[in-house]
Amino acid sequence: MALPDGAEERSALHMSEVMLPGVGLRYEFTSHDGDHLGFVARRDGYVEVVRYDASDPDECEPLFRLTTAEAEAVAEIFGAPRIAERFADLSRAVPGLDAGQVQIPAGCRYAGRRLGETRARTRTGASIVAIVRGDAVLVSPGPGDVIEAGDVLVVVGTEAGIAGVRRIVET
Repeated sequence: MALPDGAEERSALHMSEVMLPGVGLRYEFTSHDGDHLGFVARRDGYVEVVRYDASDPDECEPLFRLTTAEAEAVAEIFGAPRIAERFADLSRAVPGLDAGQVQIPAGCRYAGRRLGETRARTRTGASIVAIVRGDAVLVSPGPGDVIEAGDVLVVVGTEAGIAGVRRIVET
């Protein structure tokens, strides 16, 4: 059965995810055209895009490299707000580092105010690395960015630091 224009063939796509200790995460899949592609989300912030040789899966050809900002822009274009998952996976490789999501509740005193007014990083040591608002993701928000009720903050830090950010926005 033919798919309507714009429909995605997700069920046929199998993406594997591999933790690369000390490096980051590698996502791999085989395209419709048979190309075996890989995306390496490195801990240093770069994303490398590679194509694997069909005759030798250990050999790859680098296609290009993106900065964190470029990779996040591409992810937003294609509707991939998986940043929380990515940080959670990376945090598993670093003992004591966690990633969490903190929702801004209705009635939060910081709703409609600048992120910097929470003083979350100063008070908890945890970093807010993204604000998710519906399908939009604001990566690396600054202190002047406004948070709204319903936003989800992606927080990286210790378990206690993430809990501290939650307490700040819930009181």
